[in-house]
Amino acid sequence: MKIFKTLTCVSLSVVVASALLSCGGTRAEAGQFHNPVIWADVPDPDVIRVGDDYYMVSTTMHLMPGCPVMHSKDLVNWQTIGYVFDRLDDTPRYDLIDGTVYGKGQWATSIRWRDGRFYVLFSPNDQPYRSYIYTAENPAGPWELLTRTDHFHDASLLLDDDGKAYVFYNGGPIRLRELNDDLNGVKPGGIDQIVIMPDGTETGLHEGSRVIKHDGRYYAFVISWPAGRPRRQLCYVADSITGPYTKHVVLESEFGGFPYVGQGCLVDDTEGNFWGMIFQDRGGVGRVLTLNPCRFVDGVPMLGDADGKVPAVVTKTLDADGVCRVSESDDFADGKMSVLWQWNHNPVDSAWSLTENPGYLRLKTARVVSNIFEAPNTISQRMEGPGGSAVVKFVTSGMKPGDVAGFAAFNGDSGVLAVEADDEGKYIVCGTASVELGDGHKVTNVYADEWARVPFEADTVYFKIDTDFNPGRDIATFSYSLDGDVWTTLGEPFKMIFDYRRFFMGTRYAIFNYATRETGGYIDVDSFYTHTNEY
Repeated sequence: MKIFKTLTCVSLSVVVASALLSCGGTRAEAGQFHNPVIWADVPDPDVIRVGDDYYMVSTTMHLMPGCPVMHSKDLVNWQTIGYVFDRLDDTPRYDLIDGTVYGKGQWATSIRWRDGRFYVLFSPNDQPYRSYIYTAENPAGPWELLTRTDHFHDASLLLDDDGKAYVFYNGGPIRLRELNDDLNGVKPGGIDQIVIMPDGTETGLHEGSRVIKHDGRYYAFVISWPAGRPRRQLCYVADSITGPYTKHVVLESEFGGFPYVGQGCLVDDTEGNFWGMIFQDRGGVGRVLTLNPCRFVDGVPMLGDADGKVPAVVTKTLDADGVCRVSESDDFADGKMSVLWQWNHNPVDSAWSLTENPGYLRLKTARVVSNIFEAPNTISQRMEGPGGSAVVKFVTSGMKPGDVAGFAAFNGDSGVLAVEADDEGKYIVCGTASVELGDGHKVTNVYADEWARVPFEADTVYFKIDTDFNPGRDIATFSYSLDGDVWTTLGEPFKMIFDYRRFFMGTRYAIFNYATRETGGYIDVDSFYTHTNEY
């Protein structure tokens, strides 16, 4: 029933991670870091330096709040300091009504700074096709919406030193568009032309613009995936913003058992060095970040080591007090949630509380749905490599018959450990659930497989997910406990994926509660503990 059987639906109306010198899952020697510098899903990075501080934005699409802003003092140790927006309201689908926005929403954000203000631009890759430009004095927020303007796919802002503002964008031919100097829209009569045309060798993907100006020259990073070759990073160089641009392959490298590294940006440090922050597809954990040294050869920023390969260990000046946080334990004791939690779509604010039972996160059922993929108020955090575990403790006494609550390795293909309540009592159930999406990203089918079902009479339960993201693995295993000490494994090893087709992200830890009969039930989440292994 409920999660663990095939459903056909027609559109139905979220321990502190180890204090490592990098988020790559290992302790580095003094003055060194390991790649990946963040072994977690941080795709489409854009990084800038403002004085002694670095700021990075990345893609989280349908998750809310959206567009995380991360801060670092050394490009290695990163902490999330805020989000650009709390919610998007373009369509009811952001609320999981009459469809979904899985894999859509905030995408490939560009961040820039000028004259004491930060600016970000992104285009939701769903209807309506329009770009957002937000601005803030403090990158931690609050951010304000400056304008909605034309749709710019995979865009990069460039704020030139003459006060003019531009955006590079598109897939295939890269287009340059001039904005008003204050970025409040497209400049009438301004530059609007193709400035980079892929040559005959760039026969596949050609997008992901990230553009900077250095010493009077323009450097445009663009990803390429030519037919029959691995994905790679290009840099187009020009003396004028309109070109002509000359193409250079600046990184073409396998790394860590995976065939390519590609898409990212170039940033300078406080010592005059340049670095390439480039992501790598790593299967179930998502798109991880590599930080690559840069050496200029005849004016071209070549990335990687002396052989042009992504180095596993890099020597660099590091912040002595730096701690990297991309996942984090939370006991909800101080009446607020960790900044690292994100909701699946816009939350229903009336259906969650940190005050109704102080010290707990109460998740109330908000509407009647048939499956986890349409359930409001699911909270999630990133998983980290090379693997680890997470334990959630919650109280189920507030559940009603028909309610389903639990812990998931959440993605378009999900592994699920849940408590199901019915008229006869409660059960601990383990299995899988996979979603199919139709027009408007409406849930059309959920395919599920139940592995195990155990009668459950207590009110409190601990659920645990163990993960292994070493090359060739991407495995999650599930277990439960009634006391937090003695654990029982349920089900089978679950193969996690990077979901290119639906969610377009790596697998995440997710806590959920939904009703299949009537609303009014709730669970109280006592704690979430996560630990990342060293490799």
